[in-house]
Amino acid sequence: MQFLPPWITQYKRQLLWTDVLAGLIVAVLVIPQSLAYALLAGLPPQAGLYVSILPVLVYAWVGSSMTQAVGPVAITAIMTYAVLSPLAVPGSNAYIALAAALSLCSGVLIFVFGLLRLGFLSQLLSRPVVSGFISGSAILIVVSQLKFLLGVQIPAGNTWHTLQALLGSLSFVSPVTVLLGGSALVWLLVCRWRLVSWAQRVGTSLAQAEFLLRVMPLVVLALAVALVVGFDLDHTHQVAVVGPVREGGAGFQFFVPNWGTLQTLAAPALVLAFIGTVQNITMAQALAAKRRERVDANRELVGFGLSNVMAGFYGGMPVGGGLSRSAINVSAGAQSPLASLVAAVAMLCMVLLGTHWLERLPLAVLAASIVVAAVGMIEVKAFWQAWSYDRADAMALLGTALGVLVFGLGLGVAIGIGLSLATLLVRASTPHIAVIGRIPGTEHFRNIERHGVETIDSALFLRIDESLFFGNLSAVEARLSAELVKAPLTQDVVLIMSAVNRVDTTALEVLTDINRDLGAKHMRLHFAEVKGPVQDRLVHSALWKGLSGRVYLSVHAAFEDLQAAAKVKAELA
Repeated sequence: MQFLPPWITQYKRQLLWTDVLAGLIVAVLVIPQSLAYALLAGLPPQAGLYVSILPVLVYAWVGSSMTQAVGPVAITAIMTYAVLSPLAVPGSNAYIALAAALSLCSGVLIFVFGLLRLGFLSQLLSRPVVSGFISGSAILIVVSQLKFLLGVQIPAGNTWHTLQALLGSLSFVSPVTVLLGGSALVWLLVCRWRLVSWAQRVGTSLAQAEFLLRVMPLVVLALAVALVVGFDLDHTHQVAVVGPVREGGAGFQFFVPNWGTLQTLAAPALVLAFIGTVQNITMAQALAAKRRERVDANRELVGFGLSNVMAGFYGGMPVGGGLSRSAINVSAGAQSPLASLVAAVAMLCMVLLGTHWLERLPLAVLAASIVVAAVGMIEVKAFWQAWSYDRADAMALLGTALGVLVFGLGLGVAIGIGLSLATLLVRASTPHIAVIGRIPGTEHFRNIERHGVETIDSALFLRIDESLFFGNLSAVEARLSAELVKAPLTQDVVLIMSAVNRVDTTALEVLTDINRDLGAKHMRLHFAEVKGPVQDRLVHSALWKGLSGRVYLSVHAAFEDLQAAAKVKAELA
């Protein structure tokens, strides 16, 4: 029993029918999505079906999320295409081999991240930066699908070159393709924004309306196939279709990439692994939060890593935790990974029974379904929320999105990490520093600019709300000097260290200099509320031994002591 995951050993029988039904629903609804994302990655359409089988089984066995659904996802698909299209012709044998190697390499990296317990790496990107990356990637996806919606052939390139090529190809647009794809796009967008409310107005329950919304892309694709077959549009009007889909399941091919391939894919695989880490853990945590559950980030990485390794051997396409796929899984009523197991088995049965009926799916309608999914990923609301709350976060979001669009996904990720770290550094280097006083009749101390407080003319109480390190010492020194100019009667300076979690070597030297400089001006430096770990390091320093003032346990104790000393001096004067 030790080899069985906890959800199996603790499974409740009353959930069985719910999970089985959810799995069957997911298997049917994700067929067009799986095909579309395989094409988006530059791979044969059946690859999307194949990686919806064994990799799903692996994750269901190893992962910790109860409802996350694994399979081909938009971001990993567009990243695969962006990385590999300059190296080989999409759809060629060389390209397919590179895609399998990319999945294998990124999977091994994610697996190692999990073994090394590096789940915290997902926290290197702030939520606004993740939103910017997803939004930029979504726009890239939309741009990449325009050629299918217009029915034109253009070479692969970056966003700007793609748009230029599209403008230059407008005279070759296929009217029938535009009508077919445009109608599907408009209808799917209308359904996305209005179908649920329309359905509820006629008495449909919310659950039924949401299910109708999920199934609508499948209905649209079925109608599109009927039109293509009925009017022979792929022959009479050259409407592009999926084309031959290989019958039967994929062969399990164990291989080890050669050294040249590993060198070529090392950097892209690392980027893909990092993005996969962030995306998958974030998605798993979001789903768990809605169900009031918890996920093990490191176990998630092990599960996703092994899923991608399996995808490299079977199907040859990187996988991840898909937003729309997981949403379908949840809305279908999934309660445990058993739903994913059922979906994988059902998908295998459909693949083995034959996929010839998929051959005449029009690419324009598949592109429309991809565009609708991508539009839903553009987080405009997140930008405005960040702008209204913290403009630094909003600029990080916008900068990451623009970085993805202008420089590509790899550099876009680097820009996002850089902006996250830059934002953190800027905030840490400009700490909030407050002059505080005591609220009359209490032991509470607050900012003199926000509250009516009592102060001591001869004492300056300064609270530093940040750890002290080489990057923010200039701001601390400047503020202290400015406050001393405002209060020329100051004889005692109390630095309140309640928010200081660390004092680095540079900060220690600067504090020593401040202590010496204040002593030269016949002023004393005191500390109050120094945290234990900080004090443990300071007690062995020259600053602590040569401190001109005292170290107080609390601000109140310092205030009482210095206030009493000020009264004695006043009486003697």
